Amino acid sequence: MKLLSINVGLPREVEWRGKTILTSIFKSPVAGRVRVGKLNLEGDRQSDLSVHGGPEKAVYAYPSEHYAFWREELPGMELSWGAFGENFTTEGLIESSVCIGDRLRVGSAELVVTQPRMPCFKLGIRFGRADMVKRFLCSERTGFYLAVVHKGEVEAGDPVEWIARDPHGITVADVVHLYLADAATSSAG
Repeated sequence: MKLLSINVGLPREVEWRGKTILTSIFKSPVAGRVRVGKLNLEGDRQSDLSVHGGPEKAVYAYPSEHYAFWREELPGMELSWGAFGENFTTEGLIESSVCIGDRLRVGSAELVVTQPRMPCFKLGIRFGRADMVKRFLCSERTGFYLAVVHKGEVEAGDPVEWIARDPHGITVADVVHLYLADAATSSAG
């Protein structure tokens, strides 16, 4: 398991459907060592702390393995690391094998998996497609949020190591399946 890319971005205003929206979904890869703080990475900020960021969602990780799927789904779209707004583009950490509560070491930082990403309308802004939020969620390729247990520094190429696996064994994919099943039941009722 490995950290392939560290991606950061600051809030910016964009025009969307006649309104000015503040978003931080536009992330770009950075080189060198990056400090991991309790609330985010050095050089990164979240725009709306009511839904993104905070101690339980300080770092967003997205599997590099999903990029091939999205390149097929979105032909002609430029998809460089960070395209989904992730801070960490990873290799070897897939939602079906990562459990809520798993503890990871990346560089000198220690992190814990807290929840899958549930996308908001800003993903649609990023891709210029109103259907992107639904497509992303239905693909079940959500990535996951990490809380920072111990601050540290990370660099692209660092190994990702298990410190501890959560004994309950509830994967990120399990939570996404429950959410989708609940959404289907709610919309049918």
